[in-house]
Amino acid sequence: MPDVALHAIFCTRREPNRHWELPQLNFAHTFLSEQYLTVRGRYIHYTPGVIRSLKTFSPDVLVTGGFNPTHLYAFAYAMMKGIPHVAMTDGTYASEQSLGRVHKAVRRFVYGRTNVFVSASMGGQRLYESYGIPAERCYRACLCVDNDAFSPRGKQDEKRFDFLFCGRMEAVKNPFFALNVAQETARRLQRKVRILFVGAGSEEERLRSAAQRRSEFIEAEFNGFASHDSLPSLYRSARIFLFPTLWDPWGVVANEACASGLPVLVTPDAGVAGELVRDGENGFICDLNVNQWAKRATLLLSNQNVWDNFSARSLWLVREYSYDNAANGILEACRKALLPVAGGKFRKPI
Repeated sequence: MPDVALHAIFCTRREPNRHWELPQLNFAHTFLSEQYLTVRGRYIHYTPGVIRSLKTFSPDVLVTGGFNPTHLYAFAYAMMKGIPHVAMTDGTYASEQSLGRVHKAVRRFVYGRTNVFVSASMGGQRLYESYGIPAERCYRACLCVDNDAFSPRGKQDEKRFDFLFCGRMEAVKNPFFALNVAQETARRLQRKVRILFVGAGSEEERLRSAAQRRSEFIEAEFNGFASHDSLPSLYRSARIFLFPTLWDPWGVVANEACASGLPVLVTPDAGVAGELVRDGENGFICDLNVNQWAKRATLLLSNQNVWDNFSARSLWLVREYSYDNAANGILEACRKALLPVAGGKFRKPI
């Protein structure tokens, strides 16, 4: 977008529990000096240097994507300078129900002084509505991946695995449940099934041992951490994506799976449930009951017509979740924030 000057400010280059490989960033950006606390596995960033970066760039609109102290410093700078503020979140009404009084009070304070709002999902829209924010102040910028990179290659795709689990090997992602589903599906199909685990984490060794003990039913392969470039071929090697997360505001892995033409089995605790993943259309939304998951997986693996229909629906639904649509949502929000109101003044915060 040639008429937009973007400068992105990152709290850190990469948090210690992430294995991301950063691509070449072809836009203006700043990595702040790393200042954070670790609280129950989460990183709380508090870098006052964000003010210096904002002074250097002097933005017309400021978009913040969180409520760490670093974000709040930036918000305070916008208020002090009279810069329109846009709040952006990938959270949802469901994912923020467990927040305490202080966290909710901070959100009420910021939202009450914010011009325009951006959410990543309808769940985020419902979150804003719960704070009394009118729909006309809200825009959507979906979470997305490069759909073309993951697109199926037809006969070139060898479906070597019945199941794929892709994510951090941590309790919250629930990889052991995926293993249990694979075992029960094998019992129902009366054959051994193959499952591919992609990712790394503290649960990996225990998971390997558990898979070995079930070798009568399951052939499990562990890829470990995968580079971004290698992900598409890994997704295309499987028939069903298992996403048994215990908590996830969205779940971009589901975007990757849908873009690869995979049906997705997911818990109601992921933001994609009911939006990108539609029950009975391109996947199933199930509570954490092994028998329920295995019953649906058995249907998909034993009926090619059903699998084909779900696969085609995944490819259709994911088209809406694109970089262009996400960028347009942010741009529209920023332009709205800059619109003057009667008297030539800029729009006042709600």
